[in-house]
Amino acid sequence: MTSTRDRPAGTLHVVGTPIGNLGDLSLRAREVLGAVDVIAAEDTRRTRRLLSSIGVKASTIAFHDHNESERTPVLLARLRDGESIALVSDAGMPLISDPGLRLVRAALADGIPVASVPGPSAVSAALSVSGMPTDRFVFEGFLPRRARQRAARLDALRDERRTMVFFESVHRLRDTLPLLAEHFGGQRDAAIARELTKIHERVYKGSLAELNTRLGDGIPLLGEFVIVVAGAEAEPGAGESEALRVFSLLCEVLPPGKAATLGARITGVPRNVIYRRTGKKT
Repeated sequence: MTSTRDRPAGTLHVVGTPIGNLGDLSLRAREVLGAVDVIAAEDTRRTRRLLSSIGVKASTIAFHDHNESERTPVLLARLRDGESIALVSDAGMPLISDPGLRLVRAALADGIPVASVPGPSAVSAALSVSGMPTDRFVFEGFLPRRARQRAARLDALRDERRTMVFFESVHRLRDTLPLLAEHFGGQRDAAIARELTKIHERVYKGSLAELNTRLGDGIPLLGEFVIVVAGAEAEPGAGESEALRVFSLLCEVLPPGKAATLGARITGVPRNVIYRRTGKKT
């Protein structure tokens, strides 16, 4: 007879679950959740509701920030004994601002197969509807709770050229948006995605200053939020700096339109670039 110790190790499946709309659960995710020996869930009650909605009965075990260190060896032992485990968070892909890193690292270090079952993510969902550049972006998750650490993080991001994505709770949104405007400038383009994939999904576009004034009135303070902020513009090169200097001098004696046209002829910098750098409309 073969003992469980002689069986090949099981597989740890990292499974993406819906961030709101249950219809977003993939067919593969349904199959995996119905086939594994146990599901490690951030909130077992929430996961059981999801399982019930798809007609799956499965064993679950709580696995969250407060017990990850003690539960990881337990789950690792079960994987070694050949059991298959699905790791899920409350919503979206596990490990994205959610627990699971300790378990995945331990499994990989032990030679246990780790398989991704991709699913919805608030990060990619917000980016796709934000109207911001998506070729390069940085995900910052939740900002630190302590004011000094939060300010330090935003200072470090002041010159970040990539689009930035932040998670924020409804209770901290009123504090966070003014801080973003203070550190990045009120005119920085941004988008707030609220209740993504749910019935009341909305995306609000505008400058950080504009969005801040709409909180609680045009933007209801209910639900879950993702903030997308445009990256900083590149510092003007030597040619553009000279064009801006010339433009500024010409504006002392000419209307802005004529000053921009003449400045472009003198410096060779396109007229629309001069306008964009000065914030004036063409």
